[in-house]
Amino acid sequence: MNSNEKFSDRITFASLLVALGIIYGDIGTSPLYVLKAIVGNKPIDEVLVFGGVSCIFWTLVLQTSIKYIWLTLKADNQGEGGIFSLYALVRRYGKNLAIPTILGATTLLADGIITPPISVASAIEGLTAVKGLENLSTVPIVIVILSILFFFQRFGTEKVGRTFGPVMVVWFTMLFTLGFIQILHFPSVVKGLNPYYAYQLLVKYPQGFWLLGAVFLATTGAEALYSDLGHCGRKNIRITWAFVKTCLMVNYIGQAAWLMHQGEPTLNGRNPFFEIMPHWFLLIGIGIATAAAIIASQALISGSYTLISEAMNLNFWPRVAVRQPTENKGQIYIPSVNTILWVGCVLMILYFRNSEHMEAAYGFSITITMMMTTLLLSYFLIYKLKWNKYLVFSILLLFTTTEVAFFIANVAKIKERWMFLFFELFIFLTMYVWYYARKINNRLTRFVDLGKYSSLIKELSEDDSIPKFSTHLVYLTKANNRSEVEEKVINSIFAKKPKRADVYWFLHIHRTEQPYTLTYDVSELVDDKIIKVNINIGFRIQPRSELYFKKIVQELVANKELNLHIRPDGSTKYNNDPDFKFVVIEKFLSVENEFALREGLLLNSYFFLKHLGLSDEKAFGLDKNDVVVEDVPLVYQPVQKIELVRNGNH
Repeated sequence: MNSNEKFSDRITFASLLVALGIIYGDIGTSPLYVLKAIVGNKPIDEVLVFGGVSCIFWTLVLQTSIKYIWLTLKADNQGEGGIFSLYALVRRYGKNLAIPTILGATTLLADGIITPPISVASAIEGLTAVKGLENLSTVPIVIVILSILFFFQRFGTEKVGRTFGPVMVVWFTMLFTLGFIQILHFPSVVKGLNPYYAYQLLVKYPQGFWLLGAVFLATTGAEALYSDLGHCGRKNIRITWAFVKTCLMVNYIGQAAWLMHQGEPTLNGRNPFFEIMPHWFLLIGIGIATAAAIIASQALISGSYTLISEAMNLNFWPRVAVRQPTENKGQIYIPSVNTILWVGCVLMILYFRNSEHMEAAYGFSITITMMMTTLLLSYFLIYKLKWNKYLVFSILLLFTTTEVAFFIANVAKIKERWMFLFFELFIFLTMYVWYYARKINNRLTRFVDLGKYSSLIKELSEDDSIPKFSTHLVYLTKANNRSEVEEKVINSIFAKKPKRADVYWFLHIHRTEQPYTLTYDVSELVDDKIIKVNINIGFRIQPRSELYFKKIVQELVANKELNLHIRPDGSTKYNNDPDFKFVVIEKFLSVENEFALREGLLLNSYFFLKHLGLSDEKAFGLDKNDVVVEDVPLVYQPVQKIELVRNGNH
């Protein structure tokens, strides 16, 4: 158990405050738009309003409380959560679990592009309820707020993050107070929690089933509770959820009370959330709502960085630049993801113009994420927790039925969000191509026994007739076995101009299924000559291979191991630095290939993405001046028939 995990599962006032600030932004800002989306411009009556509240309540019970808070939080990977952590726990138990994982991650990222605009727009649109501002255009204000938010990501959010918890406490207290005042006026509205009203709405109300698409908006942030498990810890999430759920439901019931007694037949564009505020409080309430919406957006942006970072480390995403804006272990910033999200959010605002149109498009993708989590979770319950299969199948049936119903109701939103499918297809294909092309690539990698070449390497090292390439020659290798390396590494040492060095190092970076591992071991295959180093790095840590390697060598010298302390290290009276050379072997697609359609598309797309992403030396954290890059051709399916005919009689 690492220190991060120990801290995250301690329960203190500060840890509860952190949990409130980090994970409830999305689900916590739902009252801004959910009941308004359910009622729309339909005639206001008891079946619609009470049925809507009943559906919201039982959705939060079933999806959020039972599925996520009770069940899914059990699936922690060394204290970390999220769909990739869940996949890392169960991937060995199912053959094709990569596909549901890719689908779940894709849809989580895609619907995330709507969360910041819908939250901020819903809050800012409250200004139109203020006298004299009825015709205010909110689009430019929302774009400015989101642009500032994305701009400041590069500096880290540690300092601002400290205010998130207190702001969310104010927000939830406001939700509770506003709702409670309405309930005091009309206490009979509490009967809306009866599941009978949900049944009435879905079965008896005209087109009532399709309202599930709007009801679902109340639980869209549930996946974030699991994704942020590592930041807050299971116990903190479970305790704060009791407070959050109470505040949310009191506010929903308060909005319902106002709806039943406001005296007009339809909403006519009004938002019950702002209508239950006293006039003198409206501007203050809008300010608090905007702050909560910004926090919701921030949580989602940070979550997207973490998701892509994990995808890279589990080989689902091309290598891209990752920055560490602060000393905080978990905080990262990915410029390319920041740009994609910012452009996506601004386009959303420009296309939909207001939150009402966004409500119609929101939620479709997140139902797919939830279904994929349910599938992976069933593997976890059966194989990791060893639960009874019939019990797990019953749970699976319950959640699948609920989520399929939500999915069908949300399919109606496809026509509102068709342009979104291109974005989802782009993310899905990127992950699919990268994962499966790498598998082909790895299948073609041939390993050889280093022992067979050790005497030849030793001979080369001592051959003064060949100019010395470097004092320490370091190869990055994928070989898990301590005595093996890739055949291409041996070719690199001996082919064309042989590379003479005093010490040959073979460095293997092993990505662990745990999030924060950072350990190493050293094997000496030939005394002081051929040394294999394995570094085990958790999937949430950015690899800095050169830094780690040099530190390991320093430790070996300090401990007087491997006789390195009595050997020359390449430093001279002119230069104190040791002489290290890292060799990175890059593959390119050979012209000798003759592909079948799928493999051709996969590998060509893979090398195109590889070209767009970070080079191997940057991805592994190597300094350019210490690196030699060698290109080798990848021959997957060589051309079989070559009908070459010689002309003439010569």
